[in-house]
Amino acid sequence: MRVLIFHGYLLGGTGSNVYNARLAEALVGLGHEVHLLCQDRHPQDQPFVDAVGEWEGGSLRVRALEGRGGRGGETGRGRCVVYRPDIGPLLPVYVADRYEGIEARTFSQCSEQELAHYLHANVAAVAEVAGLLGPQAALANHLVMGPVILARALSGAVPYAVKIHGSALEYTVKPEPERFLPVAREGLAGAGGILVGSHHTAVSLWEALGDPELPRRTRLGPPGVDVKRFTPREPAAAAAGLRALGKRLRTSHAGEQRASSAFTRDPRAAGASLERLDPERDLLVAYVGKLIVSKGVDLLAAAWPLVLESVPRARLVVVGFGAYREGLEGLLAALGRGDLERARALALAGRAVEDESAPRHPLRHLLAFLDGLDGERRERYIEAATRLGERVVFTGRLEHEELADLLPACEALVVPSTFPEAFGMVAAEAAACGALPLSAAHSGLLEVSEALARAVPEAAAASLSFPVDDQAVRSLAQRLVTWLQAAPELRARTREGLIATVRERWSWDRVAHGVIAAAHGELDELRKP
Repeated sequence: MRVLIFHGYLLGGTGSNVYNARLAEALVGLGHEVHLLCQDRHPQDQPFVDAVGEWEGGSLRVRALEGRGGRGGETGRGRCVVYRPDIGPLLPVYVADRYEGIEARTFSQCSEQELAHYLHANVAAVAEVAGLLGPQAALANHLVMGPVILARALSGAVPYAVKIHGSALEYTVKPEPERFLPVAREGLAGAGGILVGSHHTAVSLWEALGDPELPRRTRLGPPGVDVKRFTPREPAAAAAGLRALGKRLRTSHAGEQRASSAFTRDPRAAGASLERLDPERDLLVAYVGKLIVSKGVDLLAAAWPLVLESVPRARLVVVGFGAYREGLEGLLAALGRGDLERARALALAGRAVEDESAPRHPLRHLLAFLDGLDGERRERYIEAATRLGERVVFTGRLEHEELADLLPACEALVVPSTFPEAFGMVAAEAAACGALPLSAAHSGLLEVSEALARAVPEAAAASLSFPVDDQAVRSLAQRLVTWLQAAPELRARTREGLIATVRERWSWDRVAHGVIAAAHGELDELRKP
């Protein structure tokens, strides 16, 4: 089957980028022909991509990648072509960030004329590709603008599904309904099925759109886990895999480094950071995700001295990129030197640390924790915090597949987001590797935690989530300490339950089948949220 996918962003990093890369890979593996439109400037880095299409002087040119052209002839294997529409110098995004070779500006900061140009350019590109190839099913990502782009470009000739990722809904449509609800409704109107990662996202979508007919077409369609890639390893093998990853990155050619952007990484620096880790000596805990305020990394940073008080061998590995990295490093530095007043000032600044134009919404849960430190408890905290410099390691961005060499070496992973999330994909990937995922107890994150909790011993289930309130820092730390100090038998039984649940509930092949079914309106076989 020929499947057209409109994503509009990248094929690496986190969230919807990873979703679309892995979905395309799964569809190719199932024998389908995939035509994916996005803004990734290096699609050849994805091993499943066979050809690249770009518009040069207004004309589409498709270039087969050397050494991959014959892959479509492999038994049972499909083919993927990635196209990059010429949208000009501006890319509308949901969260302020920096991209390679293009200006990224939030939808709310774009003028009506700029949004109209973005829509027109993408509609024209999709229409041209669809006219040449005649796809039999299509998928639009995000509530805006992917669905309306497909609706206008396909004009009802191709059935399509819509995958709702939380960012467009929560950061763009809900804050400015008068601007974005009309195009959101237009895009969803013609969709055969609407896929959401969780019940929470479904309810949020229904309330925002106000369409009583919408629940009838909404089905669960969470991201998947590559259960062949993300697997548990014995301790020695996990340590060896981590060392090999560090060496591989450290010895990377300088040519891999590209123009500066929030997505750019220094492979050699990342490798050197990973080589500082020793899972046979340290108890590793990872954070993987964007470094932005809404991901709650401030709570994890503040919790780490509390963890070190009880578990001196604990080491935090921060994997990610984003505008708040400088603020996070500043917070850790302030805590490390016992300057709680500076830490408090950073908490008061809130999002203004990553975006000077943003309103000063204080990080109130962090403030509550800092203001609650007094007496002997304050002194113990400050003493433990002096070790933050050596017990917290930043790697910068890692490619998604590289996480499969890090997560098996970790005891746990923390997803401390303070903002609603459609699904806890990285939590599920950590669970597949046998690392306990500790997530904030809300939205799609909680639904993942609850599914995992049903498969593990009761004594471990409580360590899968923590409430986001004024006690969040202490709750997070207490649950991590409980897990890191748990008896070997409990840890082994818990890991067995985590791994089995992920393999049973979430796989990319199942996701791929669900997308095609949703596009054709075959919803009976898909779970309701």
